[in-house]
Amino acid sequence: MRHLIVDGANVVGSRPDGWWRDRAGAAGRLAAQLAEAQRAGSLAALGDQVLLVLEGAARRAEVPEDLDVLLAPRDGDSAMVELAHDLGARDEDVCVVTADRELTRLLHAVGAHTVKPGVLLALL
Repeated sequence: MRHLIVDGANVVGSRPDGWWRDRAGAAGRLAAQLAEAQRAGSLAALGDQVLLVLEGAARRAEVPEDLDVLLAPRDGDSAMVELAHDLGARDEDVCVVTADRELTRLLHAVGAHTVKPGVLLALL
């Protein structure tokens, strides 16, 4: 199984579209786009199983029922590193969408691959 983990805060923050005025709304729009792309098979190049990670105010987002979402209990970065580590320990392939340099370093240390938000956004 190939897992695609999406750093919701980082992807939403990569577009200067006023997301900071309504973080939950912006996260909900991203979730809807991800669910639609997953149903259409548009994300298959990055992973088979899509998981959106939300933190802070974005945790209140309305998300489609057919999209897997992790509401990070603390910070999203720790949750993604822990998840990538656990999946990697089961020999699962993990790709995380983020542009965060420190998070990328931590993810590579546990064997995950990363792509920048632009790669994902081009598929949506």
